[in-house]
Amino acid sequence: MNLADLVEALDAELVDTAEHPSGVVVTGVSHQAAWIRPGDVFVAIRGARFDGHGFIDEAIERGAVAVVGEGLPGRTTCNVPYLKVPSARAALADAATAVMGRPSDRMTVLGVTGTDGKTTTSCLALHLLRSAGRSTGLLSTIGYQLPDGQLRQPPSHFTTPEAPQVQQILRDMLTHGAEAAVVESSSHALALDRVRGVSYDVGIWTNLTGEHLDFHGTMEQYFADKAKLVQRAGHSVLNADDAPWFEKLVPLATEGGRAFTSYSAEGREADWRASEVEELPEGLRFTVDSPLGRAQVRLPMVGRFNVANALAAMAGVAATGVGLEELVTALATFPGVAGRMEILDREPGDPRVIVDFAHTAPSLDKALATVRVTTEGQLWVVIGSAGGPRDPSKRAPLGDVATRLADHAVFTEEDHRTTPLQDILDEMERGARQSGRDNFVSIGDRTEAIRYAVREAGPDDTVVLAGKGPEETMERGSELVPWDEIEEAREALRLRRAGVLR
Repeated sequence: MNLADLVEALDAELVDTAEHPSGVVVTGVSHQAAWIRPGDVFVAIRGARFDGHGFIDEAIERGAVAVVGEGLPGRTTCNVPYLKVPSARAALADAATAVMGRPSDRMTVLGVTGTDGKTTTSCLALHLLRSAGRSTGLLSTIGYQLPDGQLRQPPSHFTTPEAPQVQQILRDMLTHGAEAAVVESSSHALALDRVRGVSYDVGIWTNLTGEHLDFHGTMEQYFADKAKLVQRAGHSVLNADDAPWFEKLVPLATEGGRAFTSYSAEGREADWRASEVEELPEGLRFTVDSPLGRAQVRLPMVGRFNVANALAAMAGVAATGVGLEELVTALATFPGVAGRMEILDREPGDPRVIVDFAHTAPSLDKALATVRVTTEGQLWVVIGSAGGPRDPSKRAPLGDVATRLADHAVFTEEDHRTTPLQDILDEMERGARQSGRDNFVSIGDRTEAIRYAVREAGPDDTVVLAGKGPEETMERGSELVPWDEIEEAREALRLRRAGVLR
């Protein structure tokens, strides 16, 4: 697009220009001077630590054809057109959306927000849409997928990338034939306008609990930031069990005559309701009552809380026109979320093996308590703790939780970096011993630790591999080595079946 069109799209005041903006071609936008390429517009954002205006010269040297900001401080010119706007961060999103051609306008977009369950609900919605024959992309904490299903990582690691990356990914989805997109939308992304340019057809709300208050300040502000999704979506899906926030969301969801759908996994009055919930070793079974009818649901996931995630995804996808029978059939084949309570395929005689990302004492406590409900035999856990400057005080509590909730704990490595691994293992052992427990063994090599647990577990036992989840690398000292927790577990099971594990 040309700069004159961008000026109009941003409703900006054009200053400091020697040529007519219609003669300037804009090919991209960024707020990072180091990422500028010839033809890009540089957006100078004043942050808590740095003012982007200090990087204008670098951006121009790299080929920036214009600068967007809230005013030129301490200088009268920047030698390229300067677009003055009320909010540089909002302009970053609006400019990226305009330059990329508003890709979300040409897809059905489901947004998902909430303190817990965002990733699982997003992946469930993706699976339901694809199973219904919809070519669908995903933008989530675990990365992003084009319709080909390959998981990729954005160039910058945020829960949701910055606005230019969001819009670029959405355009890539559209270019590869996507009819729909699922966009996991964090409170940070909503508050900082990273997803400002996304046109949400459906907004799904999971829940709201106390978290990220260091950023939002208060629960009320945390709610207000997340509620932006509901205010922007054409149709909202709300959790009736999420008091008191549900009552506060309803008037926001119905502004301007818009509609909403409610769901409940706890027996409250709602459009989508679950009952007769059973937690089984192979997953969940429950009955769903909905505006589309009643059905029996099978979901190959552990954890009763996943009933709510399934209802949210079903209600959200149903709002796009998918029928109940298609939804129920698809849920039965859900492959899980990579590294998040992922149950591996098993053969007769195998223990049940679950891979999970839990790597703090509270998250490990929740994971083991959840798995214990459906464990018929004994519960094993393989767990490590990070090294380096990452909070060393969490190591002893991990040892305590692991030995308190599991029958057998195997302490091992997990990105120990330059911290001596034995120091980490000693701290985890101390956490177990100070509570008077000795149901643990330490095996520094994670491959050997996994194989030990899989070998020693009985066919009715469950082995939880915690801490690494979907991560693709392991930090051993100063070395970064490839890592695949799922494949390590599968190989351990193969060796067990072959009788060669020692």
